[in-house]
Amino acid sequence: MATLLAASPLDFDLVGFTVALTVFLLFFALSAKFIWPKIAKGLDERYEKIRHEIESAEAASRKAVEAQAEFERRLQDAREQSARMIEESREAARKIAADLVAKNEAELAEMKSKAMQDLESAKEGAVRELNEHAISLAAVMASKILRREVGAGDQQRLVSESLAELGKSTKN
Repeated sequence: MATLLAASPLDFDLVGFTVALTVFLLFFALSAKFIWPKIAKGLDERYEKIRHEIESAEAASRKAVEAQAEFERRLQDAREQSARMIEESREAARKIAADLVAKNEAELAEMKSKAMQDLESAKEGAVRELNEHAISLAAVMASKILRREVGAGDQQRLVSESLAELGKSTKN
C-alpha cells in the first residue's frame, strides 16, 4: 500500500495506459461503425434541408422581386390608363359643352327668328287692322260728306289714294 501512495500522479503507468488506449480504440471503432454514420447521415439530411430551404428562400425572393416589378409595371399601366381616361373624359366633356353651346345658340337663333316673325306678323296684323279701321272710318266720313252710301269699290279706290298720299307725305 505504501507503493500506491508513494506514486506520483505524473508517473507513467503502462498497464493503465494500455487499458485506456484499448478502451478508447474500441470505443472509437464502435462509434465509427455504429454512431458516426447515423450522426453523419443526420448532419447530411440537415445540410440538405437547410440548402433546400435556402434555395426555396432565394426562389421566393426572386419571385417576390419579379412580382414587385410586375406590380409596379401594372401600377404604371393603371396610372397611364387612368390619365388617358381622365383626358378622354375631359375631351368628351368639352365636346358635350361645345355641342350644348351650339345647340343653345341654334335654339336661341330659332327663338329669335320666330319672335321676329311673330312680331312682324303682329305688326302686319296691326297695320291691316288699322287700315281696315281707317277705311271704315273714311267710308263713314265720305258717306256723310257725300250723303250717299259708299260701296266696296269706292272704299278700295279711297284706300289706294290715301295710301299713295300717305307714302308721298312720309317721303317728304
